[in-house]
Amino acid sequence: MNTDKTFTPRAHHGHTVRKLRELLGIQPEKIAKELDIPASAVLELEQKEVLENEILNKISKVLGIPVESIKNYEAEYAVNIISNTFQDEAAGYVTHYKCTFNPIDKVVELYERALKEKDERIAALEKELKYIVQQNKAENKK
Repeated sequence: MNTDKTFTPRAHHGHTVRKLRELLGIQPEKIAKELDIPASAVLELEQKEVLENEILNKISKVLGIPVESIKNYEAEYAVNIISNTFQDEAAGYVTHYKCTFNPIDKVVELYERALKEKDERIAALEKELKYIVQQNKAENKK
């Protein structure tokens, strides 16, 4: 059997919107606000197989994804992207910060720098004070 065309299943727009919305952690209320419809209407839209282009454009703007991603959605690709994007302890909604230095060392470093700056400032003030004292002695001798 020789087939030149591969079969690509047609994405169910409503289900795709729901899946992407949930993956991105976006509530139906946010989409409802953008479309100026009640949140319950968003849940109804998510049940429709085909959505109008105007609605898809607005929804894609809220989700921050291209319209083509909704129209040509395939779960296998989404899972592949997610599994290749997130590593170690990563999650789609949380940023894990791994400290590459010891915070206490940084505090000590800042404290030492502050002490050094204080000592330099004291030395400058002492020098200025000596100069003023010398000027006053010179004026008193005259």
